[in-house]
Amino acid sequence: MSKNADKGTVYLVGGGPGDPGLMTLRGRDLIAQADCLVYDALAAPAMLAWTKPGCEKIYVGKRAGNHALPQDEINALLVKCASRYGSTVRLKGGDPYVFGRGGEEAMALQAAGIRFEVVPGVSSAIAGPGCAGIPVTHRDCCTQFTVFTGHEGAHKVESTLDIPGIAAAKGTKVMLMGMSRLRETMNALVEAGQGADVPAAAVQWAATGRQKSVTATVGTLADAVADAGISSPAVVVIGEVVALAPMLDWRSKLPLCGKRVVVTRTREQASELSSKLEHLGADVIELPTIRIADPTDKRDFAEAVVDAPHYDWLIFSSPNGVRRFFQAFFAVYEDIREIGGARIAAVGPGTAAELKKYGLMVDVMPQKAVAEELIAEFDRKGDEFGGVANVTMLWVHGEQARRVIYDELMKRQAIVDECVAYNTVPETEDTAGAQTRLREEGADIITFTSSSTVRQFMALNLPLPRGCRIASIGPVTTATLAEFGLKPDIEAEMHTIPSLVAAVQKLK
Repeated sequence: MSKNADKGTVYLVGGGPGDPGLMTLRGRDLIAQADCLVYDALAAPAMLAWTKPGCEKIYVGKRAGNHALPQDEINALLVKCASRYGSTVRLKGGDPYVFGRGGEEAMALQAAGIRFEVVPGVSSAIAGPGCAGIPVTHRDCCTQFTVFTGHEGAHKVESTLDIPGIAAAKGTKVMLMGMSRLRETMNALVEAGQGADVPAAAVQWAATGRQKSVTATVGTLADAVADAGISSPAVVVIGEVVALAPMLDWRSKLPLCGKRVVVTRTREQASELSSKLEHLGADVIELPTIRIADPTDKRDFAEAVVDAPHYDWLIFSSPNGVRRFFQAFFAVYEDIREIGGARIAAVGPGTAAELKKYGLMVDVMPQKAVAEELIAEFDRKGDEFGGVANVTMLWVHGEQARRVIYDELMKRQAIVDECVAYNTVPETEDTAGAQTRLREEGADIITFTSSSTVRQFMALNLPLPRGCRIASIGPVTTATLAEFGLKPDIEAEMHTIPSLVAAVQKLK
């Protein structure tokens, strides 16, 4: 037996420049399978949501001047994790081997006899300039580029940076991790022969909704950065290609660029809304106020699912109810056809879309996702299926659902049983520090997708930033906001995520 046979594998995964969409497929798969995730400050919150239930998440910091753990302790931690877990992912910003100290971590693992794998990531040295409209090479003016760090290890007695060599190098020059010494480095380059009038730029939080950039010259960049309030993490670019930024800066033209939007959905559900907003340029703060848990009475839920094929109608009140119901259904039945001949009703388009994933089309659905509208739709379409009197119905819903559907169908002499599929509970974990960001940085828009998100947000006693506007997904959520003296600035036309995104764009 080999010496590492009883140890797990550590994966050094490059998380890319910040946009979760720029993570490699291999990297995402490994995060989803990991037993333990060791991550730093540059990890996108959405990536943390990719982990499976039970995955241990360990934050190690790694921001300039603010390390939760020194590098040697991180190395030791990775070795320790390998002895406890089958699969450990060390998630790093950018690429592990581009000034990411991935080489040091790999050497520590090798010395300890730990299996490891390196998964490259998109480096901010390329992505940072590119997202600001600056190609690091361009046939007309630049055929090479140089990458260097402005931050060397504290253990070094003297700098090993070849400032004269960098100054003399042709083409584009990209500096990573150099904001704390930006003025000194620019002055040193000029003293070594770098032209002070050569275009230069700094790009902060590249490839994210927080991106901010400024263009100047080598001689004036430090002052321009100070005036613009740009700090770490940022990439500095020097070269004639910087002059292309006004023409090629595509990100600044996105409709929600510069807007900070809060998403209060559950961690598992936030990705759809967040990604749509991020693709429009928004800086999204994922601040889940609720999470979906098992129902209080699991036995009743299981029995209701088993009996589901015997009903004339199945009525679903939410996408969460659909997902939870069919998770339990397929634990008992192997074929969707075993659902029987029941007609299907959905409270709105979002719920209908979730049912469609299982190959089920709805027979009754209102255009507006409100319980009252569903009842009205039953009344309008009653002649098509002989009404609801004496018809058996299974209503699938969450514990906090309003009683409108049950009460109104019972009034119409339907035989209604309940299937409580989930419980909505407060989210107490704030792994990514979203609450702190909201308090310190504020927001332009906050979105609410249910009454539960409203109530739990208010329970957190978080401030509603001055000038922050509110977007509601529908009338029930709007009514709950009114309970707290709040009026949304806009309400989605339909109770769906795409409709809510469209509403947010109107607030820009």
